[in-house]
This record gives sequence, C-alpha cells and structure tokens, in this order.
Amino acid sequence: MKVYIDGKFYKKEEAAVSVFDHGLLYGDGVFEGIRIYRDRVFKLKEHVARLYRSAQAILLKIPLGEEEMERAIQETVSVNNKKDGYIRVLVTRGDGELGIDPSSCQRAKVIIIVGDIQLYPQEYYENGIEIVTAASRRIPSDCLDPRVKSLNYLNNILAKLEAKQAGCLEAVMLNKEGFVSECTGDNIFIVRKGELYMPAPHHGALDGITMGTVVELAAAFDIKSHQASLTRYDLYTSEECFLTGTGAEIIPVIRIDGRTIGSGKPGTTTKRLIKAFHEFT
Repeated sequence: MKVYIDGKFYKKEEAAVSVFDHGLLYGDGVFEGIRIYRDRVFKLKEHVARLYRSAQAILLKIPLGEEEMERAIQETVSVNNKKDGYIRVLVTRGDGELGIDPSSCQRAKVIIIVGDIQLYPQEYYENGIEIVTAASRRIPSDCLDPRVKSLNYLNNILAKLEAKQAGCLEAVMLNKEGFVSECTGDNIFIVRKGELYMPAPHHGALDGITMGTVVELAAAFDIKSHQASLTRYDLYTSEECFLTGTGAEIIPVIRIDGRTIGSGKPGTTTKRLIKAFHEFT
C-alpha cells in the first residue's frame, strides 16, 4: 500500500503526519469515503464536490483545485493497482501551534488512502441485521451542520460503542427532539406502503451519496421517496428498513430494539434496490 500525502507517495509503514497537525489534535478537518468498483471510482465528482463544500463551510482552504484533487485520487488508485476497494480522502487544517486557534496552521494537509473495507459480514446482507437505538444523541444541526463531514466522529463512536455493548453492529441515533437522525455511519430508510421514507436533513441526517443513488434507483422503479420527520414508532411499524452508506452499500434491517420489522426477513423493495445498486455500480 502507498499513501498519498501532499503530492508524494509513502509506504504504509512510513506514512505519517506531525503530532502538531490540528486534524490529530482537535479533529479539525474534513473527509470523504469513496468506493472503487471494477476499476472505476464511484461518483468521484459528487464526492469531491461534497468534500469542498465541507471545507468551505469550516473555512478550510484545500491547496488543490477540484480537478487536481480528482486526478490525485485517480493516481493513488492507479499506484495501488486497485480494481475494487475503498478510498479515504482527508484534508486536515495542517500543522500549527498548541491551542485551537486555526490561524497558526499555514497550509492544509491532503491525505489519500486506498485500501479495502468490509463493514458487515456477507451473511448479514442476505439475512439482515439487528440495530438498537443509542442513548447518545446526534449533535444538533444548529451546533454543527450534518452536511459537514468533519474528522470529529466522537459522537458517532460513542453510539457505535453502545451498539457493540448491546450485541449489535449498528445503532440508530436520535436528535435532541427525539426524531430519527441517522445511524453511526449510515443513512436509514424505511418502507411504508411501498414508498421510501428517510429522515429530513434538518433532523441531523447526512446528505449521503449512496442515499441519493438509492433515491434515483427507486425513481426508475416509480417508487416515491420522501424526506420526513420519523420517530422510533415509524421504524418499529415499518414494512421494511435498510441502511445505506459508502462502506455499507445497502444492508437490510430486520429487527430494531427487539421489534421485528415486517416479516423478519429482507423485504421485496429492499432486495430489489440491492440488486439494482449492484447492477448500477
């Protein structure tokens, strides 16, 4: 594995950043996770555009233009000879002084890692997973807009720990008003009367690239999608439920907080969308 750091490639064992990097010290930076399918970087322009929107939102100047970033990502994929895999692009505030003042950071640092990812064992894609509701609430949108993919994921990590302690692989997070937001690393959908419903962005849901792809695929099947205010009741009483994300792709949910969803098996709509997604990618 070779890692891209500021225009140069380093062996995995030699890739390093300074202990004074504000991404390390304070989680000050942004990132994107991107898939590679059959020698093609999936939705590259969309991911790069979102990366730059995240950076713009936190006043972080990326030292590459968007087209340069796309070329750097493609080059890193090529150097690592990856036909299928996962890309993690990080932009940190860069090296600075101790203290949170970002003005001491003279130049942002760009890191591109190409490797593999398998969030869930294959059997769960076929049979579905069980999730729980985390006690840890999503950071309110008026404190940090969920459309910013920042390096500070402690809120999500705490919820993930709750899921693991409950014997589950994932947890759904609520916002401070009690509405469904998202899971620790995935968007969440439910199916009701043959139509898709997902939490509205103002409830703390990330504007997911895979989520958007699923909405497009559903539209091709004349399946309507709605952004809505969802509660746990809506999850518990849904006909089907599934999660979407770059790492997770589309994975069915068959039980939430001990409640069986639908028949307790991946539903027809979910399986149809999974098949369409695999054909699309």
